Amino acid sequence: MRKRFLLPCLLLLSVASVVLALAFGSVTIRWPELWAVINGAGGLNRSLVLNLRLPRAASAFATGGLLALAGALMQVLLRNPLADPYILGISGGAAVGALLSMLAGAGGAWLTGSAFGGALLSMLLVFTLAHGHGSWTPSRLLLTGVVCAAGWGAVISFILAISPDAQLRGMLFWLMGDLSHADDPWPGLMVLALGVVACLPLARNLNVLARGELQASALGVAIAPLRWQVYLIASLLTAVAVTLAGSVGFIGLIVPHLLRLAIGNDQRLLLPAAVLLGGSLLTVADTLARTVAAPQQLPVGVITALLGVPVFLYLLQRSHR
Repeated sequence: MRKRFLLPCLLLLSVASVVLALAFGSVTIRWPELWAVINGAGGLNRSLVLNLRLPRAASAFATGGLLALAGALMQVLLRNPLADPYILGISGGAAVGALLSMLAGAGGAWLTGSAFGGALLSMLLVFTLAHGHGSWTPSRLLLTGVVCAAGWGAVISFILAISPDAQLRGMLFWLMGDLSHADDPWPGLMVLALGVVACLPLARNLNVLARGELQASALGVAIAPLRWQVYLIASLLTAVAVTLAGSVGFIGLIVPHLLRLAIGNDQRLLLPAAVLLGGSLLTVADTLARTVAAPQQLPVGVITALLGVPVFLYLLQRSHR
């Protein structure tokens, strides 16, 4: 019964989170006024909702869905419940590309392209080093990603140290996760839809792989091609998410845990549920980031960390009991 109603409930939660994002901010729009805007009324409220809040809410939902889906895939791929989308250093490569673009005074499409290029470079570097002259294993991939992430972190510290003071605030906001410049949600939404379509046919094999490689091989699962597909999909999802909003933590880590407690580890249901729950959580977190200290806006990564740390500690304590 719980599994049957989970996706409809999460879909309603997604709609509610977007509606809240449209209504609340530095200027609160009352429900009758919001309903009038939805019905086609003009004026300042319509411009505020359609030109500012709706693109940002859609970008937040797309980013949260991308991170949650990538986190669920990474945890199955590495067979590690602590794996998250950033564990392989992809966010570090994207951050270096974005910071170099900011340091050069570029923005807009150049910033987006630089971040995405850095993420792809990091993905290629990690996979090449982890593969070596033989086949890679989850532990080898994990260790290579951690080392590369540490290297990117050193490069980020160097860039921040030599950057002028006028650019440091924007750089730090981007590193902490910032959706204030996410005004075009369609690329993220399209990649999210394609990611779900690509992952669902793999869900049955992922269920078998989660039980161990020996059992998966005995049941006829081609492990090596499945690893390639999962790694590439998760890496591309993470790259797009980091390009949209910078480094937003905890969404890809806690969402799969919450869903496993509720419905188990069936990837056929967990993957689409992760998209809906992750998108809803990040949309609500971004709404809080815009309203808690209004008119000043907080980085959304601060809100997700404040929400994610106690939730994750509770999950660890419950697992221990």
